[in-house]
Amino acid sequence: MSYQILLSETATKQLRRLDEAQREKIVNRLGELSKDPLRPRSGVDIKRLVGTKPLKHRLRVGAYRVVYLIEETDVKVIEVFRRGRDYR
Repeated sequence: MSYQILLSETATKQLRRLDEAQREKIVNRLGELSKDPLRPRSGVDIKRLVGTKPLKHRLRVGAYRVVYLIEETDVKVIEVFRRGRDYR
């Protein structure tokens, strides 16, 4: 099964603010999510965010975090931010 990656307006703005190398790295990892957004594996550090409604997941890409949720065959990226900030 293949998932479609959808970016929120906020995530799109946050990605645009990053330098090109970092943005490319995150976009490549998002491509990996389209294969399986639930299973952590080498190069794809995924964690469930317990206590979030609806259930959200976090993808770690170096010093950045990508928060997303899964709806049927869509992976909706909510935001991209530098580590150290609380998850919402």
